[in-house]
Amino acid sequence: MNQPEILDSDIRALQQWLRAAWQQLGDPSLTAFSRRELRNQMKQCSADLRARLQRVAERQSRPVQPPIPAYSRPELRILSW
Repeated sequence: MNQPEILDSDIRALQQWLRAAWQQLGDPSLTAFSRRELRNQMKQCSADLRARLQRVAERQSRPVQPPIPAYSRPELRILSW
C-alpha cells in the first residue's frame, strides 16, 4: 500500500468507529463514567479524522510535479589533441 491508500483506509476506519460510537452512546445501559469516557474517545477520534482530512486536502491542492528521473544519460564528448 502506498501513502494515499493508507491515509484513505485510516479515514474510513475512523469514520466507521465514530459511527459505531454514536450508536453506542445512545445505549441507556451505559454508566455516566462510560458515557464520559466514550465522548472523550470520540473527541480524540474526531481530531485525528480532521487531521487526516486536512492532509488529504493539502495533498490534493499541491501542483503535480513531474518525477525526477532516477538516471539520466550523461552527455559525452570526444576530445582530440
